[in-house]
Amino acid sequence: MKKLVGTIVVALALQLAVRAQPVKVACIGNSVTFGYGLKNPATESYPAVLQQLLGSKYQVGNFGLSGATLLRKGHRPYYKTREFGLAMNFRPDIAIVHLGLNDTDPRNWPDYRDEFAADYSWLLDTLKKQNPAVKIYVCRLTPIFSGHPRFKSGTRDWYWQIQELIPAIARANQASVIDLNKPLQNRPDLFADNLHPDQEGAAIIARTVYSSLTGDFGGFSLSPVFTDHMVLQRNQPIPVSGTANAGAAVTVELNGQRMATQATAAGQWKVVFPPMKHGGPYQMRVSGAGSVREVKDILIGDVWLCSGQSNMAFQLKAATTGKAELQEMKPNPLLRLLKFEQLAETNAEAWSDGVLDRVNKLNYFKGEWKTADAAAVGAFSAVGYYFGKRITEQEQVPVGLIEVAIGGSGIESWIDRYTSDHDAELVDALANWRQSDFIQPWVRERAGVNLKNAAKTRQRHPYEPCYGFEAGIAKLVGFPISGVLWYQGESSAHNPEAYAHSFPILVNSWRRQWGYDFPFYFVQLSSLNRPSWPYFRDVQRKLAQSVPGTAMAITLDLGDSLDVHPRQKQQVGERLALLALKHTYGRNVSASGPVAVKAEQLNGQILISFKEATRLQTRNGAALAGFELLTDQGRHLVPVQTISGKRQVTLQVPPGQQVRAVQYAWQPYSRANLNNEAGLPASTFSINLQ
Repeated sequence: MKKLVGTIVVALALQLAVRAQPVKVACIGNSVTFGYGLKNPATESYPAVLQQLLGSKYQVGNFGLSGATLLRKGHRPYYKTREFGLAMNFRPDIAIVHLGLNDTDPRNWPDYRDEFAADYSWLLDTLKKQNPAVKIYVCRLTPIFSGHPRFKSGTRDWYWQIQELIPAIARANQASVIDLNKPLQNRPDLFADNLHPDQEGAAIIARTVYSSLTGDFGGFSLSPVFTDHMVLQRNQPIPVSGTANAGAAVTVELNGQRMATQATAAGQWKVVFPPMKHGGPYQMRVSGAGSVREVKDILIGDVWLCSGQSNMAFQLKAATTGKAELQEMKPNPLLRLLKFEQLAETNAEAWSDGVLDRVNKLNYFKGEWKTADAAAVGAFSAVGYYFGKRITEQEQVPVGLIEVAIGGSGIESWIDRYTSDHDAELVDALANWRQSDFIQPWVRERAGVNLKNAAKTRQRHPYEPCYGFEAGIAKLVGFPISGVLWYQGESSAHNPEAYAHSFPILVNSWRRQWGYDFPFYFVQLSSLNRPSWPYFRDVQRKLAQSVPGTAMAITLDLGDSLDVHPRQKQQVGERLALLALKHTYGRNVSASGPVAVKAEQLNGQILISFKEATRLQTRNGAALAGFELLTDQGRHLVPVQTISGKRQVTLQVPPGQQVRAVQYAWQPYSRANLNNEAGLPASTFSINLQ
């Protein structure tokens, strides 16, 4: 009996001893794992930080080697190194494998790409032989940014080919995936050499790995776009999403429907309600991990995203009609507003260290849905407000307006990084944007003022390419919308040809992000004494004709010769609303000014025919103005000009002049005044004689 008890005690002691052994975690990788570029890799590398996060019950080993390739025929194959042997002898319980960055080298991928999956499987099988119970995590790669010397010559494309292989490799080998790209892809400020993260970047990797190992993603949360007084898009599936610890149960109740789900291994959860008709108010109840969130006063209607630069951000209270509008404003229960407030305006002042740090972390915007009371309306986009007011009046459906605008921003700020990386023109402005001629000189100069106190060589700024998308638009991707209202171009007008290239890319990239082709209604620049503006307005006119699902509101009659911010915003918002009423809501309304379709010369006269007009007229009944003749010698002549028919204008050709084209509103600040019967102006245009 004593012998049996003793045997049991010894067995229990052995079990306790085994349990007392720390869980061994092997971090296998290249220079990013090793901690290359850090002042003290022994304490700052991601495995070192991971050890601190996991605590004494774990033993983390750093088996990273700079330059190592996963490919066994690569220029420095990991399996031949001392670190590989040490990792195998470590006999890990958990293995974190982050290899592949160096395989993008032209010495490796072009020749041996077909062996990558097999070589990866061999490595994982070798780990399993050392410990059949090992839990393996395969990592999607940390970013390589566009300033890398081999980026355009092959690394960019080979990098993404490897990224696409990794999930399939994990599935084939019963391994889990940790995505190290997602938390770092929008943080170029952490990669001084475009490849190796700094101390903050290494800590982000460590926290990402820690969450994947423990399932601890900070507990339950609801995506911040879901707040009281919000509007959800009607007639489309309604996704509701957030984060929670891995496996946590989440339930969502809305309009008598209840849906349940669990958070994924990556800490994400989402439910999707079927489409609903307009109506409300409703209440949403979201429960998860013992926590309950209630979102009240929800309407189902149409959501419009209002974006661009300062003329979109121009507040109602500063508009010509703003004071009267606010004094006479009646409650509009159908209109709701979400303004993304900026952390700091891009005024002519140097930002503090605190602001600079938050800008780097993409914490530039914050906001919540509000009802349309005087305070919220007065501080909201005047253009957006008048658009929403008209739509609610005409359609009697709830309208939610989301304002995400940055004064002074160029179009490059609003295009996502993957798209910019893969475009032959845009990619050249990414890494050196503060020295790039693609970016307007004023934009670069103002950014320099704001960043005067910046210590980081890659300090971020809202004017930087991709920033507006990453800090603002990305937070809305997947939240269904009716369409976009776009008012931008003042900070891009120095290069109309570049804008002609970038604008379709912007439109198509946003549609691709959302997964459907929503309408994109934009504002043509007004009149202003800046030489390039006629060319730019004409480029915008052509874009409206060539980019499917777009339409343009013309505002050259509303400009101020000296002020880039014309205060007549009511007409702008209402003209955008006309576009939506016609093209989105199917109303039989006139939404465009006269459009020239043909110019021909007969007996010393040029006859210009127009569409989008029942009857041509001039603004306020004045004499027709704005037409010029362009001769074969390049001279600009102002002809005698008259409205000669319901849809026709006649220009007199001076004797002896050979005319090759007609231009209209071709002055930077133009007094051109041709309208249609609806009072809508004609656009700047140039048309060749037939």
